[in-house]
Amino acid sequence: MNRPDTALDEPLREITLGSCHLTLLGTAHVSRASEAAVRQLIASGQFDAVAVELCPSRHAALRDPDALARMDLLQVVREGKMGLVAANLALTAYQQRLADQLGVEPGAELRAALEAADGAGLPVVLIDREVGVTLRRLTAAVRWWQRPGLIAGLVASLLTREEVAEEDIERLKTGDLLHNTFADFADQAEPLYRALIGERDQYMALKLHAHAQAHPGQRILAVVGAGHLDGIVRHLETPPSAPPDAALAALVATPPRSRLGQFLPWLIMILIIGGFVVGFIQGPELGWQLVLDWTLTTGGLAAIGALIALAHPVTILGSFLAAPITTLHPLIGAGMVAVALELWLRKPCVADFATLREDVAQVSGWWRNRVAHTFLVFMLVNLGASMGTYVGGFRLFGQLTGHG
Repeated sequence: MNRPDTALDEPLREITLGSCHLTLLGTAHVSRASEAAVRQLIASGQFDAVAVELCPSRHAALRDPDALARMDLLQVVREGKMGLVAANLALTAYQQRLADQLGVEPGAELRAALEAADGAGLPVVLIDREVGVTLRRLTAAVRWWQRPGLIAGLVASLLTREEVAEEDIERLKTGDLLHNTFADFADQAEPLYRALIGERDQYMALKLHAHAQAHPGQRILAVVGAGHLDGIVRHLETPPSAPPDAALAALVATPPRSRLGQFLPWLIMILIIGGFVVGFIQGPELGWQLVLDWTLTTGGLAAIGALIALAHPVTILGSFLAAPITTLHPLIGAGMVAVALELWLRKPCVADFATLREDVAQVSGWWRNRVAHTFLVFMLVNLGASMGTYVGGFRLFGQLTGHG
């Protein structure tokens, strides 16, 4: 195929899948040249379909940037999706900071692919894995003792400096936007990197295989981040060991928790309550001292989290009272209680939703915007309560040992 001059400057790979011809264009997420290359290739009239590195939710966000403004926070709390939405806000914040700093909207080449495909009347194929699935598999790859670090890493991603470092911008030219957003903790363990990059390379290759099988003879342009190009090509050149549908199902399933992971929260509850019982057996004074110490430690650290978030005084008090109980119950979190109180006391208004995308790009915006502030309260209270569980547990058994 003859390529436009601009496209020749971007990495291109040509692969034959059965009777289909596949052209993979490796793009930079912060490059005007990549955006121009996408538009020129689609305008060349040489393709029958355009595949893009987007999942349904990110595709919807590009098509409808104001979707966040219609979010039902109470529904998010009830469905236990606060962490997932907070992670999506972190991605939004990172994109907005890049846009403000560079004058280039990250993912502009993907938006250009959608617009150009619409203009040319070409079907769009979404080949990336749903971001929520990726984040769930990422969380499942974390050991139970690493969970507080994961929460802390997410908070750090949300509240990072407003200026994106030059090395991060350079890395984005050959890297991945989702990985870069959470790079502070994603690079610490190979399973996390695999969930963010390796599995998605395989998933996108399988989606392309499946589309090629369903649409023989098509000429397909796939627009993907340059950081995924080699991985996708490697998987495309290796015949799938299982039918694409079966392999895709394995990549979207949430890995089952280990038996230890399932029972550990209940075991902690039993051990802590058992510690109280032993303390009361040794003497009422010791028993009440253990209860008081547990209350002050777990409640105090949860309240400190709420205080740092500048939550309402009633929310701070509620966090203090809830944490000693919720830390003993695997199905309820102190952050959920804090959020329920905060929404009751400081219900976000229409203006908060309208300015959410811009506000989350600034550190101060997380305290100023009531929608963002709700997620900040949730994460900081949960982080404090998690720390309180470990500190309080060690203190409790330390006191029992000292009195033994």
